[in-house]
Amino acid sequence: MAYSELVKNFNRIRDYMREFYVYGFKSRDEFDRKSARSYDDERRRVESWLGDYMRFRQTPDGKNVFLSIDSRLSQHNPLYKAWKAKSFTDGDITLHFILFDILSSPEVCLSLGELTERIDAYLAEFDVPRVFDASTVRKKLREYAAEGLIVPEKRGKTVCYRRAGTTEVGNTDCLDFFSEVAPCGVVGSYLLDKVGAHETHFAFKHHYITGALDSEILCALFAAMHEKRSVILETVHRGGGRVFEGVFVPLCVRISVQSGRQYLMAYSPRFRRITPVRTDNILSVQAGEVYARFDTLRERLNAMCPHIWGVSTDSRSGQRLEHVEFTVRYADDEQHILGRLEREKRCGTVERLDGNTARFSADVFDASEIVPWIRTFICRITEIHFSNPALEAQFKNDIEAMLRLYGLWEGSE
Repeated sequence: MAYSELVKNFNRIRDYMREFYVYGFKSRDEFDRKSARSYDDERRRVESWLGDYMRFRQTPDGKNVFLSIDSRLSQHNPLYKAWKAKSFTDGDITLHFILFDILSSPEVCLSLGELTERIDAYLAEFDVPRVFDASTVRKKLREYAAEGLIVPEKRGKTVCYRRAGTTEVGNTDCLDFFSEVAPCGVVGSYLLDKVGAHETHFAFKHHYITGALDSEILCALFAAMHEKRSVILETVHRGGGRVFEGVFVPLCVRISVQSGRQYLMAYSPRFRRITPVRTDNILSVQAGEVYARFDTLRERLNAMCPHIWGVSTDSRSGQRLEHVEFTVRYADDEQHILGRLEREKRCGTVERLDGNTARFSADVFDASEIVPWIRTFICRITEIHFSNPALEAQFKNDIEAMLRLYGLWEGSE
């Protein structure tokens, strides 16, 4: 049978899981980018990991398959299961366990020749023994040394290898919190598996779990940032499905507190500006050269941050910065409104005019990013101004349309 729940290329299953969960509600015939056989294999894989969350809906166009996960009830991110199903060859898994059995103690330190001899002796006990040559063993040792699992030591002219010491996992509550809220939180989930501690003391009102699908992308980006390198990004345009490739200098990752979306803030040498890139639109990351101006670009981004509300670094009105301010009026028993303004103002400022009135103001690159937040105060706004006339007109037109919809429009401001 061709189907296996283990995966070689995570990017493909990442795409299917996003279709099932994030976008959802497609029938089998609508997955036209791959064959029906591929769709069935990937669906079975997802179902083997997340069967408790799979749902089906019959429509005139066919049966739709989707994932239904209530993130308020799922205390541990179920999407991490996909990362724990990576495929391996028979040789890989055999050599892995033999090596770590031979190097069972950190005190045992053996040369490549000694290890190869012991592996041969180990395998001689089997009826049909596998054979691993010295180059294969050396390659595996280098791989594990790069991961920190094996420690090479020079003894004279000979390199010996020993198992790295085991570090005790400390406070599992910290790991539990990290695994659910941090980028690359799957690392914390792996560690929790190691100690078998999945009892949780946390519940999340807003639990953004889909970032798990971008963990590999984020890991590569963080590694490039740490080494101050440029990267070659392969990105997809979700609207038309076109794939683009370009050079960027990754500077930081910003995560939306409203949607959980993750954005890479990167410098584009081609366009000579800092721009956001959604991480779920990044297909691959290839490390480039060390970028000499990395620190200068990071300082430039830091200087821009006081005027970035979300991720936009460009003004749509042509102005360098756009000004927005609005005044809210609240009752004596609604002091929490002032608290919200202070807590959520980000790069803006809040001025208290009297015991029941406050004014918010900000100078940002793109004032349209603030509009969804402003709408949450709409019943208490007494005055509002945008330096971008088109945006102000659009905001007021939306209010008018809403009033007309509810039969409240009287034709006056």
